[in-house]
Amino acid sequence: MKNNRATSKPGGNAIAISRSQIVIYAIVALISLAGLADATYLAVQALTGETMVCGGSPDCFKVLGSPYARIGGVPLAFIGAVAYFCVFSFAILAAFGYARVRRFLLFTVWSMFAVTLWLLYTQAFILHAFCRYCLFSAAMVFLLAGLIVASRSP
Repeated sequence: MKNNRATSKPGGNAIAISRSQIVIYAIVALISLAGLADATYLAVQALTGETMVCGGSPDCFKVLGSPYARIGGVPLAFIGAVAYFCVFSFAILAAFGYARVRRFLLFTVWSMFAVTLWLLYTQAFILHAFCRYCLFSAAMVFLLAGLIVASRSP
């Protein structure tokens, strides 16, 4: 029985992709789930007003309680959770051979990368404090960006 879902047909959206690209997209999906869990935890904590479990680090409270943690009253973690969910969805669709979604994946990850660089700058040079959850999210975004670069290699 022939598998037709990852082959190109005239007028179709699916393309043939290599096994290594499928593996990379699967890893991207898993990493985005880790980032989604982190961002969801922070978003729920911000929306409910509960105290964070930051391991006794005052820096964490300083960062998450700063004006930079919200955009127009919306917790930045909520926006991050939406972005991680989009990356997860796009990576799954890309693994199944949908060519158009790879551009969305690329754009979303690079947008997240740019925002992460700004937020790291803000933590280091404006707030002079680092949040462990934010650093975990930054690490996830750096991994995602690296994998996206690797997936575009010949």
